[in-house]
Amino acid sequence: MRVGVPKEIKKNEHRIGLTPTAVREYVAHGHEVMVETNGGMGAGFTDDDYTRAGATIAPDAKSIFAAADMIVKVKEPQKVEWEMLREDQILYTYLHLAPDPEQTKGLMASKCAAIAYETVTDAKGGLPLLAPMSEVAGRIAVFSAAETLLKHNGGMGLLFCGVPGVAPARVLVLGGGVVGLNAARMAMGLGAEVVVLERSIPRMAYIDEVTGGRVITRYSSINAIDEEMVKADVIIGAVLVPGASAPKLIKREDLKAMKNGSVLVDVAIDQGGCFETSKPTTHEDPTYVIDGVVHYCVANMPGAAPRTSSEALNNATLPFGLALADHGLEALRKDPHLARGLNVLKGEITYPAVAEAMGLGWTDPFGVWPKG
Repeated sequence: MRVGVPKEIKKNEHRIGLTPTAVREYVAHGHEVMVETNGGMGAGFTDDDYTRAGATIAPDAKSIFAAADMIVKVKEPQKVEWEMLREDQILYTYLHLAPDPEQTKGLMASKCAAIAYETVTDAKGGLPLLAPMSEVAGRIAVFSAAETLLKHNGGMGLLFCGVPGVAPARVLVLGGGVVGLNAARMAMGLGAEVVVLERSIPRMAYIDEVTGGRVITRYSSINAIDEEMVKADVIIGAVLVPGASAPKLIKREDLKAMKNGSVLVDVAIDQGGCFETSKPTTHEDPTYVIDGVVHYCVANMPGAAPRTSSEALNNATLPFGLALADHGLEALRKDPHLARGLNVLKGEITYPAVAEAMGLGWTDPFGVWPKG
């Protein structure tokens, strides 16, 4: 199979769909890999690195989309990219379709087979291709919050870790999944007081165990959110509903009750955000203020560490990507967990949560969804 890796064109995105190490694996399986020139420079990979791994260097994205049977990316395709996709071409990348109807319709019109990293499952129902970027995002969220709390960045002027005699920041994490746990552990390690709101009792027990009881866990309810948000200096939104838009847990009117100069970090912004006042921002211009509360809503937080992120992502995506390259769409029939990541096939929505969010019908071409 001809596998194409275009350069990412989303603003401030420096990750790359395949690292040279991953390219070498594809080539060893007998596939041809084309990488757009300078596509990996932002992550520290040169064209020579890719050539030594066995790839050919393409002059532009247009030539890659025209020739490749499978396109491997990191972020969702932009308009100029989805217009180059074609029927029976496989697109393998993050999509986050639920809050993005324009992209969804563009992919449906292309009739490609679009497989979303964030909806591929494992045997236990986990999301193995989302997990590595969730780990990175959860950790970066804490660094970004600590920096944003400083006065010159619009925050209240609070030192995240405090000093002897002065209390550290109080951090509220909404959601105890991969993002939430990584954020909680990082904030705890930096000396903050940390509270996690979560609805899974086993997950709360796990968080308590791995943090030695140093992180406070509370069952997530409307009352708990109301009580904790007014005490928080930082709130990190880490709620995930696979394939669907994130729930809005902090409303516009809630901001008036929060501390002036406090910080909201919305890691769920790719899925529409879990704060009502969230809107996507960039690494160049990451924050804005509403009612005295600083919002940090960068839509590709892991893009700030493209080398680490690209390598971590490829560690997770490589086995599934090789299966697709080796067997084509037949791989979806052989692996129901990979098939669950399929979002668009020949103009049809195949992921139920996305279809529900879009108000569209959906199909189950490989019979992988539970009935009833």
